[in-house]
Formats: sequence, C-alpha cells, structure tokens
Amino acid sequence: MTQDNLNIENADYTTFEGLPVSNEIKRAVADMGFTRTTLIQEQGIPAVMSGRDVIGHSQTGTGKTAAFGIPAIEMIDPSLGGKTQVLVLCPTRELAQQVAEQIRNFAKYKHGISSVCIYGGQGIEVQINAMKKGAQIVIGTPGRIMDHMRRRTLKLDHLKLLILDEADEMLNMGFREDIETILTEVKQERQTLLFSATMSSDIMAITKNFQNDPLIVKVSQKAMVLPNIKQYLYDIPRGTKFDVLCRLIDYYNPKRSMIFCNTKKMVEELSEKLRNRGYFAETLHGDMKQFARNMVMDSFKKGRVDMLIATDVAARGLDIDHIEYVINYDLPQDMEFYVHRIGRTGRAGRSGTSLTLITGNKEFAQVKDLERFTKQKLELAPIPTLAEVEAAKGRRIADEIENTIEKGLLEKHRGIIGVLTEKGIAAEDIAAGLLKMLYTSDKEYHEGMEDSIKKEENRIWKSRQKGKGMSFDSKKPRTRLMLNVGKKDRIMPGNIVGAIAGETGLPGKTIRGIEIYENYSFVEIPKDMADIIIAALNGIRMKGKRVKVEKVRMDIKK
Repeated sequence: MTQDNLNIENADYTTFEGLPVSNEIKRAVADMGFTRTTLIQEQGIPAVMSGRDVIGHSQTGTGKTAAFGIPAIEMIDPSLGGKTQVLVLCPTRELAQQVAEQIRNFAKYKHGISSVCIYGGQGIEVQINAMKKGAQIVIGTPGRIMDHMRRRTLKLDHLKLLILDEADEMLNMGFREDIETILTEVKQERQTLLFSATMSSDIMAITKNFQNDPLIVKVSQKAMVLPNIKQYLYDIPRGTKFDVLCRLIDYYNPKRSMIFCNTKKMVEELSEKLRNRGYFAETLHGDMKQFARNMVMDSFKKGRVDMLIATDVAARGLDIDHIEYVINYDLPQDMEFYVHRIGRTGRAGRSGTSLTLITGNKEFAQVKDLERFTKQKLELAPIPTLAEVEAAKGRRIADEIENTIEKGLLEKHRGIIGVLTEKGIAAEDIAAGLLKMLYTSDKEYHEGMEDSIKKEENRIWKSRQKGKGMSFDSKKPRTRLMLNVGKKDRIMPGNIVGAIAGETGLPGKTIRGIEIYENYSFVEIPKDMADIIIAALNGIRMKGKRVKVEKVRMDIKK
C-alpha cells in the first residue's frame, strides 16, 4: 500500500464550482448553502472519481459524506435501471439515516436515481418492498445488509462502489466479522472506500485484505480560530429544551440573534412556538423562495425582527453583521457547521456569544468530539434560575424607566399619578403597582414558584462528575435479558454489544454482564431501556439466526 499526496496544484477544488462534478450536483449543493469545500471534500472527491480505492482518514463532522456521496451519485449508470451499484455500510441506524438523507439531497436534480436505507428496528417487509422497486444506492447497518443478502432481496451482482463509513466505530461495536463477510461475498471487481477517524491495526488489516493499492487522503486537524466568541454549553434536562431556550432569551435579551436547528420542520415548529410566546422570530431554510428569503433578511438586518431561526443553509455565505448571539438549539450534524454557525457572531473585531443546548449522554459525548475537533473548550454554564431571570428583567425595566425620565414629556402621566396620590396612595406603591402590571404576563417567574428545571439540572451535573466526562450511575436499576443465540451460533460478546448499540444507540459502556452459553446468552442493560432494546432486537438476525429476546430475573444465571 502506498501513501500518495494528491497533486491539485493545477486545479481549484476549494469550491464546489471548481470540482469536476455535474451541474445537477452543483445546483443541489448550492441549494444546501455550501460554496467552499472542506479539506476531505477538496481532496477526497477527485480521488474517488479517479477510480482509485481510497482511505479517508478524517474526524467525524468534517463533511466526509459529501466526499463519498457525490462521487457515488455521479458514477451511477442509468442504463442498469434499479440494480444496486453503490453500497454504504454504517455502524448505526442514526448514521445510516443521516447519510441517506444527505445523498437524497445531493441527488435531488439527478433524475432516475433512487436510494434505500435499511437497518434493524424497522419492519423488514417494508424494506423488501422498497428494494423490489429498485435502488441504485443502498445504505445500511452490517447486520441488516447481511440479512437482505441472505434473502436475496439485496443483489450486488452489479456493485461498482462499496463504502465503509466510520469503519473504526463499526469495529469497536463488534461488526468486524460481518464486515469481512460482506466484503468477501460481494463482487471483487469494485472500488472500495474506507473512512475512519483512527487507523488501528484492525483497520489496516481490512485495507490490506480488501483494498487494492488505496490512496490515503488524510486531513490533519488544525485549531479553529474563533476569536472574540464566548462559547457556553447548557446541559439540560430532557423535555425542557424550549422552556430553557425562552429562559436564556429572557436572561440575555439579545438585540439580534440567530437560532440554528437541523431540519426545516424544527425551524417552522420552533418559530411558531416562539411567536406564540410573544417573541419576534422569522425563519430561513432551503425550501423558501428567493423573494421570501430576501424579505426575511431585510427585516432581520433592519431590526424589525429580533431572531432568525435557520437551518445550516444560513450558516454559509450570508452577509449579516452585528449578531450578538448564536444559539445552537440542535447540535449540528457536521462539526464544521458549528464553526460556520458561531462565526456569524464576533465579526469585524466585535465580541459575540454562542449558546449550545444539549440533552443526554449521547449529545454530551458529541460535544467532547466537537471540543477535540475545534481544540477549544465550551464552558459548561448553569441555566439561569427563575430569580436571576426576574432580576435581569427588572434591571432592564429600571434602565428603560431612567431613559424615559431623561427624555421628559411626562406631564400627562404625572396627572395620572396626581389622581392616585390625592387618594392617599404613596408614589412608591404606585410605581410598584405599575411594575407588577408589567410582570403579569411572565407567569413562569412568579416568586416562590418551584424551579423544577434547576432541580433536575443539579442531578445531571452530579452525574457528569464535575465535568470530567460521561458517567453512568452504577446504582441505576438494571435488568437482565436472555437471547436465543449462543456458542453454537458462534456468538461473541462483541456481537451482542454491537447489535444493541447499533440498533438503539445505547453507549457500549452501559451494556454489561454478558454471559454466553451453548444455546442462549444473557446481558445486563439499564432497566429503563429494556422495552426499547427488546423491540429493536426481536426479529433481527445475528450470525444468520433470527433473534428472540425476553426479560429474566437478575438472579437467573442458567
């Protein structure tokens, strides 16, 4: 295997316009708001389109889906009809769904190209029906891919390109044997791409056995320059995200802010909820007509709108100055999007602030990856208490009153005060009454109301062990599951961990107590996840055998 450096001196691949791809792809990419390529895209797309096997050594969140997805679309031969020509293996169903969505977005102007996403946890009959209609691009998890291959509902006789996405993660989840089986069984005259954040000995063994003189495209990490931007992280209880967002808006009172969501649906839903709360918010996403986009941007720039709620289509290429706050309501799907998002603030030497909201261990782990990627730390900040929000509002009202007094022209209002003082009401009580009227709409901040959000936040912070990383409460109730697969089925602990983590997204650290016997196996998992895991695993195939799962008592061993 040789490591070559791509020679791109005579070509400008730093923009999508400069890439050797079709106009349909360029148009779709423009709709998504992208103009410049990331490093893995700049080097990887030409490398893949050259026909070489490629190893993409790149961190998660560097835009690698486009690096393999765009060439995959371009090499589809329409004359083969619906026969599968591209296969993408992903470690989890969530990643498979993300990859499938992005490929559909890239191919939106390419007529006659169809893709199917297959994974465990979804009825296999639905997937079989989708496969029968034809799918030139198939994206899926290893276990479900093997299941369809055995059923002959996935035929790979015309396969041209096979892609291993996040290969290191698939190996960590115990999918090595499944991957090697798939690579062995598919036609050998193919192009093979492997993308991985690390280059372990196991990864190198796969490249040696299943790739032909691969070209290595390595993207080195550089520190991201985010000057003058304070980056705060809010680790919030589940089900409180919208309430926490409103609390932060009321506490910081930004004059102009951008709030980022990952989907158009969430943008629309959030803007409606904010408007119902009395905030001036407008939306910006890829489905809007150019005229509507221009109107929104004009209102935002002129201050007629306080908040702009947008997808990542608005993170690139918009000329917007004087944004005080950027709020990540959803964590971005690609880490580079984070840099583009918060880069909307702190421009031209000004200071700016970014607020990122996360929920749960999975997103907490993603933030750790993000910090390694940007080489910068997000400061874990406490959610403002009800009293702090009320005090902040009070200070702003006091400032407004002072400014109003300085401007004068208060004779008419003094007349009203005179009427009240003639009744024996003290001026201080009149002022207090007026202030109370201003607070009547703020029911959340009534004095004495229990702050349940802060109470739950304190519990979460304790579980983080003072910010040292994720921790899992060993005292949390657990339960035991029994699976109808064992030693005779060649089951290993990694197969069980990989199946549970791949189908549910549950971190591998929470999966314990694996005991494998001749005909069955036991595994311990968090009790509150039992029903989800049973539903996800029942019916999938593990080493060719259909799995059945049931709860058993913790004291049952055999």
